[in-house]
Amino acid sequence: MTRFCTRFAPSPTGFLHFGHVVSACHARDLAGDAGKFLIRIEDIDPQRCLPRFETALLEDLDWLGVKSDAPIVRQSAELPFYHSILDRLRNENLVYPCTCSRTQVQAHAKGTAPDGSAVYGGSCRGKSFEPDRPHVWRLDMAEALKRLGGGPSWREFSGRTIVNRAAEFGDVVLGRRDNGVSYHLCVTCDDARQGVTHVTRGADLFEATSVHRVLQELLGFPQPLYSHHALALDASGQKLSKRDGAESLRALRENGHTAAGLMARAREVLQSRMIIPADRCADR
Repeated sequence: MTRFCTRFAPSPTGFLHFGHVVSACHARDLAGDAGKFLIRIEDIDPQRCLPRFETALLEDLDWLGVKSDAPIVRQSAELPFYHSILDRLRNENLVYPCTCSRTQVQAHAKGTAPDGSAVYGGSCRGKSFEPDRPHVWRLDMAEALKRLGGGPSWREFSGRTIVNRAAEFGDVVLGRRDNGVSYHLCVTCDDARQGVTHVTRGADLFEATSVHRVLQELLGFPQPLYSHHALALDASGQKLSKRDGAESLRALRENGHTAAGLMARAREVLQSRMIIPADRCADR
């Protein structure tokens, strides 16, 4: 029987807040005593990921009592591996270069993807390419789905089978301009390479799973189970986020909150299960 393996994968772009406590608690609790729990540092953004934030998040996790069962992996150390996977997709004619700016993508978008991002209009697909021009690499989603015979579903830990919506994302970026790789590519490769059997993450990443399942099938990676959890919200009902100035875990600690108390609060949030729309369930 395959041993449970979960992971918590923060990005060192700021200080951890209570929303991170919820995610870390979810992954740690699901692994339990018999499973394996991993901490992974997702630091592929060279502009926003800073050493001081990594130091702080590791200190915060240690204070919470959340410890990895294996040496911590940093994505920045795995770039050659990600690039080899992107080369493989290039050789299989599944990605193409795109020189469009963000402004151009927004101006010619074909609508909005399930995760709220702009759907690329496809103006660079099939065009000749000048290697010296700044560019990203996009997945040819239509070709990918054609080879797979459609979008692969996935299974939630609750037992539900979820309908894939990858076609609605269009040609997502797999290779960025700054470091040559994207979140979608890296997280899919990491989970497979580290043997993660149960992907735990917030409801805000539910839709992105459609894209990740396509990559898993194209690359021959194992299919994990998924457990998307309810989010910690602020007073206005919005998701807690670094960008919106959510109170940091360090500030909470300084204001007298205990690690045990915060973990207990996190488990209260997790008792509210994410509600999956009926039209997304293949087994409804």
